[in-house]
Amino acid sequence: MPGYLTTHVLDTARGRPAEGMRVTLYRLDGGAREKLRETVTNADGRTDAPILPETEFATGGYELVFEVGAWLDATGTPPESPRFLDEVPLRFGMSEAAHYHVPLLVSPFGYSTYRGS
Repeated sequence: MPGYLTTHVLDTARGRPAEGMRVTLYRLDGGAREKLRETVTNADGRTDAPILPETEFATGGYELVFEVGAWLDATGTPPESPRFLDEVPLRFGMSEAAHYHVPLLVSPFGYSTYRGS
């Protein structure tokens, strides 16, 4: 099975997908951080294609950065100064060629993630 990475974001405060959130993927190598891709979630809260497709997959350390604060501002969520959540970084490893799915469940005051399928 070839490896690839997908993600999606769910707005748990409103009970719907988080459309329009910017997500950036980095590859981690020791102290280095290489930007691989930047995208925006669609109406289903997902990216239109795998954020790391089969043709670019490699095992190792990665980081997804979700721009939650900017997304909350764009959705009209009453602002705080400063926002409790701004950028949410998730660091994780992929150790085998498989489908990795890393979703983010988010509200203005918290988030959670897991390895999905």
